[in-house]
Parts: sequence; structure tokens; C-alpha cells
Amino acid sequence: MQFVPCSLDTHGAAILAIFNEAIVTSTALYDYQPRPPESMVGWFKAKEAGHFPVIGAVDESGALLGFASYGSFRAWPAYKYSVEHSVYVHHAHRGKGIGRALLQELIKAAVMQQYHVMVGGIDMENRGSIALHESLGFTHAGTIRQAGFKFGRWLDLGFYQLLLETPARPVDG
Repeated sequence: MQFVPCSLDTHGAAILAIFNEAIVTSTALYDYQPRPPESMVGWFKAKEAGHFPVIGAVDESGALLGFASYGSFRAWPAYKYSVEHSVYVHHAHRGKGIGRALLQELIKAAVMQQYHVMVGGIDMENRGSIALHESLGFTHAGTIRQAGFKFGRWLDLGFYQLLLETPARPVDG
């Protein structure tokens, strides 16, 4: 396995397939319908505009095993040192440490980009993701009860955060 920067042309279809599998089979995404292919254009443009990484884990043949990224936590300027991240692994490759490796790479990227807080929104029934985050030092920052409704039930959304030592000199404005 190696890590690569993802692009729309090379990885867009594989990322979309991973997203859509998660949408229809899990509460990892609180979407109801699979996303159309054209949605990836805007998704990649937003990542590029914000200088946000999209890190892919690929096998020796270049097939995408999973990906991780982050984006703005909230739109107001004072949140400029905080990002909200996500990690997704192809269903055939879960449980092999790929998610952990991707999240570790994402943490390195956040430090390099001088962010201070990483936030993950996790469905509270997703014990695997919660355990992964806690094992890497994330702490539970709060839960919004019944934040979503999917598969005929209310979903509780937990927030997990990791404080980073960066930036060395944060500034207002």
C-alpha cells in the first residue's frame, strides 16, 4: 500500500463508488441517495480551492483502497485553524489498518498546514470509527442527539477532536 494525492481524473470514480456504498449501506454518511458522477467535480474543486488534501491509499496496481480528506469546519474566519475530516475505506478492504494509516497521514498533513483542531463527526453506533479515533488521541467533544434520521431511526452524531501543537504563532484576522 502507498499513499497518493487523489485527483478527479484518476480517482473520482473510485471515490464516488466508496461514497455511494457508504450512503446506501451505512450511517457513515447521512445522505439518502447515491451521489451522481457530476457531484465529484464540485467536491474536488472545493478541496482544491481550500488547499485541502485528498489522500488515497492504493495497492500495487494503483487501485484505490480508501481515501481521507478534510475541509473547513465552519465558514467563519475565527475557525481558520480547525478542519473537519473524513476517512473512507472500500468495503472489501476494511479491518486491514488502512483507515488508521490514512488518518495518520491526514494528521501529518494538518500539522504541515498549521491547523490546530481536527474534528470528526461520527455516528455514535459506528464503534469501529470511534475506537480508531480514540486510539489516535481524539477525544469525545460532544454528541448531538437525534441529529439525523435514516433507515427508520434517529441517529446520534458524536464529535471527536484532536488538538494539534500547531500553529506556532496563531493570529487574529
